[in-house]
Amino acid sequence: MLNDASGFSHIYIACGYTDLRRGIDGLAAIVQNSFKLDPFNPSTLFLFCGRRTDRLKGLLWEGDGFLLLYKRLEAGKFQWPRKESEVKSMTHQQFVWLMEGLSIEQKKAVKKVIPKRAV
Repeated sequence: MLNDASGFSHIYIACGYTDLRRGIDGLAAIVQNSFKLDPFNPSTLFLFCGRRTDRLKGLLWEGDGFLLLYKRLEAGKFQWPRKESEVKSMTHQQFVWLMEGLSIEQKKAVKKVIPKRAV
């Protein structure tokens, strides 16, 4: 489920460290109080990582309740952004990179260009 981002309309990553002992209510409170976002937004995935970067938690509202996702890697670590204590919106491609163990900021990735139109 977490390897395929196609079912999510928005993906947010909580940069920095999160206490993964928190459950649904604690993570939803972080989303509401710290990030000023709505955890009840359907198809919006919120991702959290603790000090050990081999596991993460995801919070997803399904319309009738929350789904708490937990993933632990058997080998390898997630390249989690640690420099900021804020939330970032991620693209589906960045999500795929994260799940593959890569950084979400690929310096050599080709960026999309929006051409300037003459008026």
